[in-house]
Amino acid sequence: MKITQEILDDLTAQAKASPRLRMNRDLRNSPEDGSQRMLNAMEPGTQLPIHRHTTTSETVVCLRGHLREIYYNDKGIVTEVIDMAPSSDCVGLNIPIGQWHSVEVLESGTVILECKDGPYAPLGEDDVMSL
Repeated sequence: MKITQEILDDLTAQAKASPRLRMNRDLRNSPEDGSQRMLNAMEPGTQLPIHRHTTTSETVVCLRGHLREIYYNDKGIVTEVIDMAPSSDCVGLNIPIGQWHSVEVLESGTVILECKDGPYAPLGEDDVMSL
């Protein structure tokens, strides 16, 4: 499958129409595929809780738009802010296993490629930080 501007435009339109202001497109070969690979279109104002993944790292590449990945310590204090855009010094990153993080979307039409190990598993209670 080619990832075209048309696909990104369609996904962005769906994100804009969604109450969550984001929409993803599964890139796995089948539901039995043992990985997580997806396009994730996100609009400014989308709310992502501070969370972590305890069994996998997470690779994020900014294909279009502009966002900040925000890292936190165990007390919810910001430890690093990573600015990402296709034309910036940082176009992507690998978030280590167990790293608390969230995202701030800065530009309409932002789309990332997101990859994790293993099949999808919803976040557990202990993997979402409440401040």
